[in-house]
Order: sequence, then C-alpha cells, then structure tokens
Amino acid sequence: MSGSAFPELQRDLSFHPVVNPTPRVLTAAQIEQYNTWGYIVPLDVLTPAEVAEHRAYFEQLLANTLAHGWNHYAINGWQARCPGIYDLVTHHRVLDYVQDLLGETLICWATHYFAKLPGDGKRVSWHQDASYWPLTPSKTVTVWLAIDDVDPDNGPMTVIPGSHVHGQLDFEESTAEEQNVLSQSVRSPESYGAAPVAFTMRAGQMSLHSDLLLHGSEPNTSDRRRCGLTMRFVSPEVRELKGWRRNAIIARGSDPSGHWPHNPRPAHDDIPTPQDRIF
Repeated sequence: MSGSAFPELQRDLSFHPVVNPTPRVLTAAQIEQYNTWGYIVPLDVLTPAEVAEHRAYFEQLLANTLAHGWNHYAINGWQARCPGIYDLVTHHRVLDYVQDLLGETLICWATHYFAKLPGDGKRVSWHQDASYWPLTPSKTVTVWLAIDDVDPDNGPMTVIPGSHVHGQLDFEESTAEEQNVLSQSVRSPESYGAAPVAFTMRAGQMSLHSDLLLHGSEPNTSDRRRCGLTMRFVSPEVRELKGWRRNAIIARGSDPSGHWPHNPRPAHDDIPTPQDRIF
C-alpha cells in the first residue's frame, strides 16, 4: 500500500473547509453540503442549445484526436490548445459557482474529457484526485460537466460521501484486470464514508467535488456514450511543484505572485502529437 503518489514532496493533503458567509450563487446549505459530504450535484449551467453546440465541437475534436493517433481518453490538459475547452473553463456560469467555493481569483490548471463509448469495458477505480497531483495545499475543486446525459446504465461517476475528511488514503497500483482508465485503486471504499452516491445528470448540468473525495465509475454497459469534461480549479495560494502549470488559464481575477501563468485563448485546435509532454 502507498500513502502518496509523490512521497518526496511536502504536500498538505488535508481538507480545508470553505468559509463563505455571503455566497453569490450557491446557497449556504450547498456550501455546508460541500464541507460535510465533499460535493454538490446537480447544478444547471448550459442551456440545451449551448450543450448541443459543445457536443458537436467535442465530436469533431474527438475525430481529429483519433486521427492523430490518440485514444478517446487522451484529451487531457488541452485547455490552452483548444478554443472550445477554453470557452468552457472561462464560462461565466461555471465560474460563478466555483467562485463561491474558492474566492475571487480562479485558475484552471487542468481539464480532461472522460468519454466512455457504448460498451466501453474501462472503469475508473476508486481514487482521490489529489493523490495524483503535485499541488499543495489540497484545495482543487473539480467541475464535472455532463456533455451527454448520465444515468445508472452508462457508468456515472459515483462518490463516497464524507470520504474527503480523512486526508490521503492508502491505495494500490491498479491491476491490468481492473481495466482502470487511471492507475490507482483504493480498496474497501465503503469504510471511508456513507453509502455510494451516483451522479446522474442531464447534459448541461455539472457537479463540484473536492480533490480528496473518494470516487470512481463502472464501465458503460449501455448503447449510449457517456462523456463529461472535468475542469480543475484552484485559488492562487495553491502551489504546483512539478512544472504542471504551463497550460494554466487564469479564468477570473489575477495572480500577482506570478506563480500561475495565463495562456490566451487559442485561435484553433492545436492537437499535440503523442510525443508531446503535456504534464
């Protein structure tokens, strides 16, 4: 068992509750839910027309990505390369929700499309996001934006409520038999919180969750795709320790310290080659 993906780094992997007595969009009850259970779901964000437009964009991007030799999970960290992703991480409704948890300045340092194709045998094993990331303190808020409708049959993200308060949990390297999209697996998830909750959502809705919340998803056994875009946001006091911040976008506000760069909106999709290093 392991307790950290970066044992050489001095990281603060403890949950820091949100203190915001005057939220603008979220309710006090929703902020309390985030502090207690580690998530908020569902939140309305895109109109039907907006989500249809973005779905069409994603499908073209995916086709071009596959043509470049990548697989359908590879669109990871491309927010400074793809205008359609950039427009979502700077969308005012997305940022209004996140600002109530993180404050005036919002930095998107990573994104990832999790597109489970019909009959996809891959799962996402139980894990904590923070375990993978060389950031401190552990304050990333993840937006999971539904590009397709998500229901119990097509592999919804499922969480263990309250598991975020335990800090870093032990994990094992995943086995090949698991067919894990990622690489870590936390065993006995039910011992760390309440009964699992599946995030079923309509396309255009989103969830928010703490980077310490234990979560995963089962394979998509349906005949329908299940695509969601994750967007990872931090406030400027968070520090990145391994050079992963090169593709950051200061989505709202500013960082006077200069630790987080701001990439401008790209003019067109710039799909990297498989040899390019994103992180």
